[in-house]
Amino acid sequence: MKRISRLLFAAMAFAALAPAGAEPAAATRLVADKSQIAFVSKQMGVPVEGTFKKFDAQVAFDPRKPEGGTVALQIDTASASLGVPMSDAELPKAPWFDTAHFPQASFQSSAIKALGDGRFEMAGKLTIKNISRQITVPVSIAQAGGHAVASGSFTIQRLDYKVGDGEWTDTSVVGNEVLVRFKLTLAGLGPL
Repeated sequence: MKRISRLLFAAMAFAALAPAGAEPAAATRLVADKSQIAFVSKQMGVPVEGTFKKFDAQVAFDPRKPEGGTVALQIDTASASLGVPMSDAELPKAPWFDTAHFPQASFQSSAIKALGDGRFEMAGKLTIKNISRQITVPVSIAQAGGHAVASGSFTIQRLDYKVGDGEWTDTSVVGNEVLVRFKLTLAGLGPL
């Protein structure tokens, strides 16, 4: 469950491609110390929140013309933490994130659509444990403290990515649904 949330966030990376004949988007960089990727799963019906402590994003799109841009996110799966040492020791193991074989989760956008009022819809591929699924992520972008803040949430099914495999496939112990929440602070993103 924790593993799935981590992978979802990992999958949220940014990289921009300008359309033919257009000016390339300004360099945008992630302000890591002001960004967060969190995941919430249920253990025996009780919500448990974790975070990914290491991730990177490449963002290159013009918010006024998002169709030509891309976003790529890489998440260090070994950085997943529930804040409980015993649980944190289990997350890197094979049934969960298997960080020895799959050190990163990722997201690569394939289409970005403006919805108005600083809201966007990003379609793309989320990859966790080398299993890829198409997802659509709603994103809101607002200006705060001289930076752009992209935030949103989406839900995945951990078993789709074999997170919590083997004896952990019993969803009465660890729920299948994992909510992923993110707040990515970006420097250099163009005006909305």
